[in-house]
Amino acid sequence: MTRATTVRAVLAAAVLLVSVLITLTMSPRLGLDLQGGTRMVLQAKDSATTKADRESTDRTLEVLRRRIDSLGVSEPTLTRSGEDRIIVELPDVQDPRKAAEVIGRTAQLSFHAVQGPGTEQEKDKAAGLTLPDEEGRPLALGPARLTGAGVKDAGASFDAQQGAGWSVALDFHKGAGRDWTRLTGEAACHPAQDERRRVAIVLDDQVISSPQVAPSVGCNVGLPSGSTQITGSFGADEARDLALLIKGGALPLPVEIVEQRTVGPTLGAAAIDASARAALIGAAATALFITFVYRLFGALAAVALAAYGVISYAALVALGVTLTLPGLAGFVLAIGMAVDANVLVFERAREEYTARPGRSVRSAMTAGFRNAWSAVADSNVTTLIAAGLLFFLGSGPVKGFGVTLAIGVLASMFSALVIARALTEIASRSRFVSDYRGVNGIARPGRVRTWLARRDPQLFRSPRRWLLISTALIAVAVLGIVVRGVNLGVEFTGGRLVEYSTSRPVDVETARTALAGAGFGDAEVTTAGAGDLSVRTGELDNHEEHALRAALAEEGGHTTKVRDELIGPSLGDELRRNELIALAVVVLVQLAYLAARFRWTFALASVAALVHDVILLVGAFAWLGRTVDGIFLAALLTVIGYSVNDSVVVFDRVRELWAKARRVPVTTIANRAVLQTVPRTVNTGMGALFILAALAVLGGDSLADFALALLIGICVGTYSSVLTAVPVALTLEKSSKAPPPARKRAPGRTSGAGAKRRDPLDNGARV
Repeated sequence: MTRATTVRAVLAAAVLLVSVLITLTMSPRLGLDLQGGTRMVLQAKDSATTKADRESTDRTLEVLRRRIDSLGVSEPTLTRSGEDRIIVELPDVQDPRKAAEVIGRTAQLSFHAVQGPGTEQEKDKAAGLTLPDEEGRPLALGPARLTGAGVKDAGASFDAQQGAGWSVALDFHKGAGRDWTRLTGEAACHPAQDERRRVAIVLDDQVISSPQVAPSVGCNVGLPSGSTQITGSFGADEARDLALLIKGGALPLPVEIVEQRTVGPTLGAAAIDASARAALIGAAATALFITFVYRLFGALAAVALAAYGVISYAALVALGVTLTLPGLAGFVLAIGMAVDANVLVFERAREEYTARPGRSVRSAMTAGFRNAWSAVADSNVTTLIAAGLLFFLGSGPVKGFGVTLAIGVLASMFSALVIARALTEIASRSRFVSDYRGVNGIARPGRVRTWLARRDPQLFRSPRRWLLISTALIAVAVLGIVVRGVNLGVEFTGGRLVEYSTSRPVDVETARTALAGAGFGDAEVTTAGAGDLSVRTGELDNHEEHALRAALAEEGGHTTKVRDELIGPSLGDELRRNELIALAVVVLVQLAYLAARFRWTFALASVAALVHDVILLVGAFAWLGRTVDGIFLAALLTVIGYSVNDSVVVFDRVRELWAKARRVPVTTIANRAVLQTVPRTVNTGMGALFILAALAVLGGDSLADFALALLIGICVGTYSSVLTAVPVALTLEKSSKAPPPARKRAPGRTSGAGAKRRDPLDNGARV
């Protein structure tokens, strides 16, 4: 082996060994949509004294963390998003009502002297000075003498001997304890049964307890810190929750739940199992296909494909990336698309071998890697640009998709350019591989290439014909968007979407009637697969959702919530705006990169094909009545990457051929480039379609729309990269005055007019 091959082999073995160790010793971090639980997005609001900025939101987050820890939720996750949002993830919490009540309450606890009975007029005018007591009678309160920040500890207790029921015992910090003693001592100076002998304990502008100071307490003596109890008609849960709130501390800012998602663990388990089966079956089908097409080298590429799966999975686990449903589906799809670089190399090696029959297999493979490098680099760089921008500009599933996509691209390049190259270089040195042309997989041109060479179709004799077809397709898609409308998911419209599983079958009409009778006449009810019901409404709080579920239970028996999504309307508008901005920036940056690397005509043509694919995919979903949600958005991003990759490969070949024949008409050059790249396009597309077919058949309802969107997108992207992008580029070139691309100096060429190109593996010796 050469030194370079040895280095690649050692590097591949080391990376694989580390990846296997990580896979065996570390567990993936699953998102809530895979392991089950509740996810909330909290919006911090300005208070009368504090502005909702980064610092105050961080303080609010820490208070929330203490509260959630007290709830006993295992491994909760709290992170700040932006300046004033907090993302809370609660694994295994299926009923978020209790968590929402504890999390969302501001818990502004204060202690006031009672100045006497209030009046209804005062209550209406100054709710901060006059509040109703436990029995609803208005009390005039003095200013707050101390707050919940002075409470050192709080605990719920039950008094069985005195029959007082549940109460909350308070222990104050030293300074606050003195304030408490002074407050109760002043109240004790008033006669028994006088309203002014009471002390009001106020939580979130509500009097939760206003006890009289005991007759045994002397004037200006007061109660010591440790003997203070909040009494009232508390139940056990109410007393514990109150103690939790007080002990956790007051929120510096009020918070509002603007998004809430709950996923049952069975849905997540089903998605993981379905994706695993689809990955195994689809990857096996892809491996068999490339082995059939490229024989031995195809089998070696299949080995590199398996290594890619291990490396990318280990990278996701080691970096602590949260694996969500879109990310999982994207990871499965990337297995099918990771073979693209190998296909590019093998097709270029076939061209080199068949163009010079006396060439060695090893030399042809080396030339294949060298000639395919520019297309591989450009297509992957554009994808990495998209992934980076989506991570920094996107949110939710889009941000996670960007991380997964970037890891997949880097692992794919390592798999193709290091692992696969090391394996093929070792194999190409074998005499058996060189002597038996039917074994190595590149010594024969392939059926698709042979058929195209024999027929030699002139695809671009009239480029406008293809542009008219593309325009007609766009018109049909736009008509579907206008006539049928885009069924936006709850992420973009706001509202609540809940899926239920019932023990008895319930048809849609019966469910609608039951919900209308319960006061939910505007609810949209549809089937969600496997007999489940999907209910979509406007704004709906947790108590109303509980009533909705009870109404369904009357018809369907035991009713289990499988999935729950709550998105505030303002957040829906923001998501829609942010994701559109992210997509626009991705398109513009890719346009700039392609213009710098190729020609402005090629760049505009690639972007035109990309926009064509997006419109057709959205239009197809509009005609089919499918939901455009976060899963669809992840599929759309994949289609964009696929479309750009295809266009880059085609235009890279146009640039190469045009530089070698600058006097040949560009139409002829484009036709020749397309015919040479069609085998790669077909073989790569087939590899992805195997995976997608497995996802569509085995993936279940949660992945069906994702697989459908990608099946449509890959077919449309394959068409547009050839029959939309190239005609657009040819049309633009008619008005372009830029000269043809300059020919690059080939490897092995020395300076001087008489220099000849030499094979880098040829040492110059002759016999």
